[in-house]
Amino acid sequence: MFYETKTRTIVKAIFWRIIATLITWGTVYYYTRQLSESIELTIVAALIGIIAYYFYERLWNRIQWGKSSSSILH
Repeated sequence: MFYETKTRTIVKAIFWRIIATLITWGTVYYYTRQLSESIELTIVAALIGIIAYYFYERLWNRIQWGKSSSSILH
């Protein structure tokens, strides 16, 4: 059975957060046109998002549905 390590979950969360943070910053800056405000809001959103994503991934790792121990999914 496949189980994801906590380290893998953290690395995935960090890389996703980088992508999502850039999208968030671009969106906030587009609407506010304020560099410091957009950076501040983006940092807060990124911190909340990475914590939420970590727990989301750990929860899904416990769910057996859709997992296969073979390399070919049925």
